[in-house]
Amino acid sequence: MDYIQQQLLEIDKKIADLKLLLEDSELADLAKTEITELEKQKQELEQSASTPMQSTSDKSEPAGNGVNPNVAILEIRSAAGGDEAGLFAGDLYRMYVRFAESKKWSVDELDRSEGKLGQIKEVILKFKGKDAYTDLKFESGVHRVQRVPSTESSGRIHTSTATVAVLPQISEAQVTINPGDIEFEAFRSGGAGGQNVNKVSTAVRLKHKPTGIVVTCQTERSQLQNRENAMALLRAKLWEAEQVKRAGNIEEQRSLQVGTGERSEKIRTYNFPQNRITDHRIGKSWHNLEEILEGDLDDIVQALKEKG
Repeated sequence: MDYIQQQLLEIDKKIADLKLLLEDSELADLAKTEITELEKQKQELEQSASTPMQSTSDKSEPAGNGVNPNVAILEIRSAAGGDEAGLFAGDLYRMYVRFAESKKWSVDELDRSEGKLGQIKEVILKFKGKDAYTDLKFESGVHRVQRVPSTESSGRIHTSTATVAVLPQISEAQVTINPGDIEFEAFRSGGAGGQNVNKVSTAVRLKHKPTGIVVTCQTERSQLQNRENAMALLRAKLWEAEQVKRAGNIEEQRSLQVGTGERSEKIRTYNFPQNRITDHRIGKSWHNLEEILEGDLDDIVQALKEKG
């Protein structure tokens, strides 16, 4: 807990400095407000330091194979295609969030990394609701878009890609993590969360030393909540790695999941000039591209479940 102890020392120093301002009639009220806020942050950090390095399991988790069909962790990353790939990743983000809203699922954003002009480099979402993982698990893979970017003056069609990975929430009984195998780091968030993200390190990065897997969560105000979310994400990634190992043929398994993000490794194409979406795994197309990107995924999800 060296990082937390360092933060506590920094907060104590700030409080001590602010107390010197209490004798200044013009600055006393401002100093009192700031001290109150820092005391709250100190209390939260102390709570985080006293909490064991493990996540709290979802109470609705089934006791069977450890996979909760009602919770899905979804990662979207821009891949090939430069700026347009980041814009397309944003389109996919909106599509899945609106689909979740239509299903009345809860949506929590665990992490986000943006490029210029709000383009999404990476975003991690947690969906919770009836059949969330069951409905989304076939979305894993490379999604390709073909369209004329708004910056293209000659009308030339560009191709770009984004990758999607869908992970289940795994119970602690299914994947046990040795706390000694985790390298913990707290840092200041660059994302949402209000003013306190600039004053104290609420964001969390975990590295699983035996596998090298690194996860980050930074969108919650609470460091403790970010750490719990990061543990859930790490557990899901370790479970996924074990599934790949058990499959025996790693290349075959990768082809069913994210792959490397190259244009050739596609599972679905979003063709704007032809108003068409094609899922290449089942050889089926739909001609309501705009509605699908607004979250109308029911027909696609059902078709994939029937083939799966």
